[in-house]
Amino acid sequence: MNTWKQNAANKKSIVSYSGGKDSTLALEWAMKQGEVMGLLVMMEEQGERSRSHATGSELVRAQAKAIGLPVFEVSASWATYEEAFVEALKAAKEAGAEVLVTGDIDLLEHGLWHEQVAARAGLQLAMPLWQEERKSIVKEVVERGYRAIIVTINESLGMKASDLGHELSIEFMNELIERGIDPCGEQGEFHTTVIDGPCFQQALDVKFGRVVRQDPYVFLELTL
Repeated sequence: MNTWKQNAANKKSIVSYSGGKDSTLALEWAMKQGEVMGLLVMMEEQGERSRSHATGSELVRAQAKAIGLPVFEVSASWATYEEAFVEALKAAKEAGAEVLVTGDIDLLEHGLWHEQVAARAGLQLAMPLWQEERKSIVKEVVERGYRAIIVTINESLGMKASDLGHELSIEFMNELIERGIDPCGEQGEFHTTVIDGPCFQQALDVKFGRVVRQDPYVFLELTL
């Protein structure tokens, strides 16, 4: 497991990208350590929104353009997710990728799943944030100048609809902790979308759109 943090050094990687704070921090690390060939984004069946954060395809492509990397969008249901993910990794390997990079922190089942699917595709796995302290990750995101907007919340885990649209900050992190909420949202309490930061060549100009409720989740639509 210790090698999970170092496997991308001097290698060509494909980054599993949600558009949120953790995968963006992992992406920046991979770009510094080796060569990133592109971003892999898993989409819902219709291909209109990302499966992890419900980000619209237009915004997904705008993020990739701002970062300066090609994006590979793969549509799948939950039932076909693993096979579609593996096939996308195999295609990345054929194009020269050696490593899959993810933003996982410390959920062992997620780490082992990514190790399994990477191995099926003949890739190594790198998780640069693995076992980092969660508060320190949020502090790094903020202090490095990333702008991460809360776009998805789970009301059953202590989040409120009024949290949507908040930009992640040290103050907001401390408020979440006081409310008993994990500062990284690792249990699914919330998800973010990054609109600017060190690995962005230009900031995304976004506005808040619809708020969509699918109990217990509430989503804020960001549009360009």
